[in-house]
Amino acid sequence: MAFELDIGFVTLAGRKDSNEDFCAALLPQKGEEGMGSIVAVADGVSAGGMGREAAQTTVTSLVRDYYGTPETWDTTVALDRIIGAQNGWLAGVNRRRQPAMGLTTLTALVLRGQSYTLAHVGDSRAYLVRAGRSQQLTQDHVAHHPDLKHQLLRCVGIEDHVVVDYLQGELLVGDVFVLVTDGVHGTVRSDVFDKRLCTLVAGSPDTGAQEWCRKLVDMALADGSDDNLTALVVRVQGLMESTLIDAKRLALDLPIPSRLRVGEVLDGWRVVQTVADNGINVLYQVKEDAPTADNERLYVLKTLNPARAHDAEERAMLAHEAWLAQRMQSGRAAAHLVNVHLGLANAQARSAFYLLYEWHAGETLEQLLHKAHRLGVQQAVSAATQTAQALCHLHRQCVIHRDIKPANLHLGADGVLRVLDLGVALSGRESEAMRRLHAGTPSFINPEQWGYCAQGGEGPEELPDAQSDLFALGVTLHQLLTGKLPYGEVLPYQKGRYYRDPVAPSRINPEVPMWLDHVVRKAVARDKRQRFETAEEMLLALQRGASRSLTAPAATPLLQRDPAAVWKLALLVSMLFNVLLVIWLFFLPR
Repeated sequence: MAFELDIGFVTLAGRKDSNEDFCAALLPQKGEEGMGSIVAVADGVSAGGMGREAAQTTVTSLVRDYYGTPETWDTTVALDRIIGAQNGWLAGVNRRRQPAMGLTTLTALVLRGQSYTLAHVGDSRAYLVRAGRSQQLTQDHVAHHPDLKHQLLRCVGIEDHVVVDYLQGELLVGDVFVLVTDGVHGTVRSDVFDKRLCTLVAGSPDTGAQEWCRKLVDMALADGSDDNLTALVVRVQGLMESTLIDAKRLALDLPIPSRLRVGEVLDGWRVVQTVADNGINVLYQVKEDAPTADNERLYVLKTLNPARAHDAEERAMLAHEAWLAQRMQSGRAAAHLVNVHLGLANAQARSAFYLLYEWHAGETLEQLLHKAHRLGVQQAVSAATQTAQALCHLHRQCVIHRDIKPANLHLGADGVLRVLDLGVALSGRESEAMRRLHAGTPSFINPEQWGYCAQGGEGPEELPDAQSDLFALGVTLHQLLTGKLPYGEVLPYQKGRYYRDPVAPSRINPEVPMWLDHVVRKAVARDKRQRFETAEEMLLALQRGASRSLTAPAATPLLQRDPAAVWKLALLVSMLFNVLLVIWLFFLPR
């Protein structure tokens, strides 16, 4: 569903001569949809003057500068940077004027993806009307005394540093947000105003947001309000797809479920069996607790191991996987990925953080290898071709899988090969710690990530790129054809060794044709420059087969494999000469 909002606002001077309130709403321009929409209201402080200017500049700078912040920033960070800069400017102006001038309250709301973020300082307010109930989202920063109820304890511009209240929550279709200044909400008690909002929204659901604003202001005037009046209403009519921020918020707000037993129910999902537990993630096979005749499908529930529940980085990685898996569903890569479901069984509320994937009958390539030691040539080529197709689609969207191996390639009963586990994939939106994590399976990691240079010797470790996935696919294809790894097995606590060229697959398995032998050797070459540059290039080589065979990479010269080979040979010759000299001196007759 497209992101759709109904926004209305009314701002009046009321019984005063001038209006020192200000409000604004700004929708994203084309290409900025991921930033969401922002609305804000401000109430300039009359004492000292310049309240109108303070309110206007604060709101205007906030709604405009927000879209200039990086999309990768959390919304609270973006708002805090902008509000802090505006507060610093106003405070600097006020230091040169006594009494202080240019003070204002501020309440701002950002609707982004499927979350809302609220920033607040002062006594303007924000309310949320949901499912017939009204909730005040902000707290007034005023003195707690009847005679000082308009005395602000916090506002923008009064001190060098302003403390802003932030609140984030889930966004639902039908939500109504109401932002008002004290001229609107200050005429009646809080409980009365809550009932007024509920009655207004429930009593006229077909009325637009603009009309609701008009009615709120008219009711405040009828109650005798003698202040400026501003009301801004946002009604959510449609949501965008969830963002990475949404997923991270869920990962931090919701608990990790405790270890589940067979038959146990979580949010309407009954556990059928435990599929896997690698110490970090746990996978369960689940189904709906009360399935219908039309829906008895199985699913995979993926969550963190309870021992990792307090690891914020692991939570962030699982949140990134949830967001990335959903994002990939809308692209061509979806044909070779497992669909992720964000819905809940029986429309129950989510009580824990987890991912829900479709269950596909079949086996992983690793399971097939355990049975047959190696696969037939045709089956191996088909698996590599489908994997290369999936990598084509992933790389076009700047996604690097980072853990291609037989255990993460699932051959379904429908004949479709699907790439599993996006847990360590890179998308450009992951954290710096995750990007620099030496992730993946050691035996399938390319030499550059271990710091091996193409000219021999060692250098700085490189970050993974698209060629890293292609090298891992080459190692996978080599193992499928021969049952062996080209550079041997590397244990988790070891470092990969690339001191020799791998044995050609055709020498281990005579059934491997020469064209395929050359493809594998090119994919796993020690020198990065000799490998495939793109997934499309490797896919084309697999599809062409023997009709246009590739040339096998040349063997790596000894001096390139081992720059110290000359000195080792010289040492060997020297030792041999010395042995012969000793024999001649002590044992041969003279």
